[in-house]
Amino acid sequence: MSIHKEVKKVTTNTLQKMKAAGEPISMITAYDFSFAKIFDAAGIDVILVGDSASNVMAGHETTLPITLEQMIYHAQSVVRGVNRSLVVVDLPFGTYQSNSDVALASAIRIMKETGAHSVKMEGGEEIIDSIKKIVAAGIPVMGHLGLTPQSIYKFGTYTVRAKEEAEAAKLKNDALLLQQAGCFGMVLEKIPAQLAKEVSESLLIPTIGIGAGVFCNGQVLVMHDMLGINTEFKPRFLRQYLNLHEQITGAVQQYISDVKRKDFPNAEEQY
Repeated sequence: MSIHKEVKKVTTNTLQKMKAAGEPISMITAYDFSFAKIFDAAGIDVILVGDSASNVMAGHETTLPITLEQMIYHAQSVVRGVNRSLVVVDLPFGTYQSNSDVALASAIRIMKETGAHSVKMEGGEEIIDSIKKIVAAGIPVMGHLGLTPQSIYKFGTYTVRAKEEAEAAKLKNDALLLQQAGCFGMVLEKIPAQLAKEVSESLLIPTIGIGAGVFCNGQVLVMHDMLGINTEFKPRFLRQYLNLHEQITGAVQQYISDVKRKDFPNAEEQY
């Protein structure tokens, strides 16, 4: 008789304990069932259903066009592949900035319709009311400070944020406000490593960095960048672990060639 080993699910509480124990948190994006299943089985701690789907899945220039319905579809697909990882879903642009009632309704839809475990929102002081309302409804919220891609038109560029003292001071203050509002953690994107260190040390909740140095309590990368599917994007912070673009191209070209030469299918590959 085989004894089925119970999978210990990663929860917001797990992440809290990991920070306290000094164990770094691993996080990656996923947008569909197949990749989510692979990442989950590989042992990733957190899967982010990122609004980066707007770029890597839909081909938009920014994250702004993706809708709540589209994010729900991606999140539903991801959740079906997950057994252990904590699933975080981005609230897309326009679904929480206007007022806290709209924000709560958006977060509720994600939780009810996808089975995901939490939502992520970009911004500090300006969205605190929305965060408080969502947390009060029992929905875990992850914050996101530094480079906030939904505000790209305000910044006008994807360069490093908070290099100036005023912006750094606001970021530190925003981080404390997010913690007070009940966030269980936050992403710090493209800020100086020293600032990320100060913020991470000032908080009880974990920080997840992307281009924010080694002192964050965890790291996140977009799967298409990390696996080398997307080759146009090569920022300094990206470590590419595979070159899938090259491998897939080679495989498809070989397939085309085999079909053209009538080498595929061969005698063993037909009925």
